[in-house]
Amino acid sequence: MPKRDQILVGLDIGTTKICAVVAEVTDSGTLNVIGVGSSQSRGLRKGVVVDIESTVESIKKAVEEAELMAAVQINSVYTGIAGTHISAENCKGVVALKRGEVTREDIQRAIESARTLAIVPPDRRILHVLPREFAVDGQEGVREPLGLSGNRLEVNVHVITGAVTSAQNIIKSVNRAGLDVVDIILQPLASSEAVLSQEERELGVAMVDLGGGTTDVAIFLDGSIRHSAVLPIGGQNLTKDLAIGLMTSQTEAEKIKVHHGLARVELVVGNQTVEVPSVGDRPPRLFSRKDVAEIIEPRVEEMFELVRREIARAGYEGMLGAGVVLTGGTSLLEGMPDAAEKVLKLPARRGGPSGVGGLRDIVSHPAYATGVGLLLHARRYAEDLESAGLRNGGAWSKMVGWTRRMLEVF
Repeated sequence: MPKRDQILVGLDIGTTKICAVVAEVTDSGTLNVIGVGSSQSRGLRKGVVVDIESTVESIKKAVEEAELMAAVQINSVYTGIAGTHISAENCKGVVALKRGEVTREDIQRAIESARTLAIVPPDRRILHVLPREFAVDGQEGVREPLGLSGNRLEVNVHVITGAVTSAQNIIKSVNRAGLDVVDIILQPLASSEAVLSQEERELGVAMVDLGGGTTDVAIFLDGSIRHSAVLPIGGQNLTKDLAIGLMTSQTEAEKIKVHHGLARVELVVGNQTVEVPSVGDRPPRLFSRKDVAEIIEPRVEEMFELVRREIARAGYEGMLGAGVVLTGGTSLLEGMPDAAEKVLKLPARRGGPSGVGGLRDIVSHPAYATGVGLLLHARRYAEDLESAGLRNGGAWSKMVGWTRRMLEVF
């Protein structure tokens, strides 16, 4: 059985599913997935916890399944956060160099300076402070300033904030399931760790994580994140449209979407039919697969139109040389990359998670992008979290401690 300190667990708490991915860290630093568990998510709406007890039960089920497969006991997890309460802004921080050259302490002071300058209302907290680029004595475009000579260090950062109550409810749900939260990571950041290549980040790419309740967007250019957003639309909207259009239950509509759905009508071949169960004691009815596609296509186009507007609003239209990478469970709908290319006028591919070994065949599914990304993030930042309390992605160590103190009143 692997030692406790060799185990990392990513817990993806989504609107439609909760997934736990367990990995063992080898001596060489690679991650081998040794267990996976999932359960239907009950208790979340558009990425936000609305029923704690139902969420706790769903977490327990996913974790127990992962424990059984991995043959380990899970005590702590890295988990994600999403929802329409997420917002972001860009800020700058400036510090004087004490020794005439940039040290790691100077870099951390500059990032902390930018963090303190961010305007954050009392009901919100900073989730991540992500450096975009540095400048030394006015020389801009510096990616790694460590060791450079100078008197003044500037940093341009991407500050992501979220609602305090949303973070509290996630941590409370995980704690009530008998687990500790090591760190909380914005879900699109985690997904991007798993599905994007360094070349795509350099050329310019929009990662679009199509979840059940929300669509997460993260834009990268010149190797660093430039913009992030959470849009209030996802796969559940497609399911609801089908339930109404086909006059069936949402459970049956979800099955029809998964097995017979098409993102574009023009992809329908022949006169294929779909048997649709009716509500109540009425007999099932037959619909053509074209009927199904005609219900789905307008909503899919709406989803990508919102993504297009977000890219344009952020000022990156025409700058994404690597196009769009789609991930998340809803991206598996047949024809999704074609629909994205039609609306966004950019090359699009479907991205599954990579960068891990072990049960790679199981977790290569796009639906596991966030879970695997949480593991990659945990491996990348674990040492910083333990030693400095401030990582190159935010100050969630402080936030988690603050939230735990807040939870003591309940």
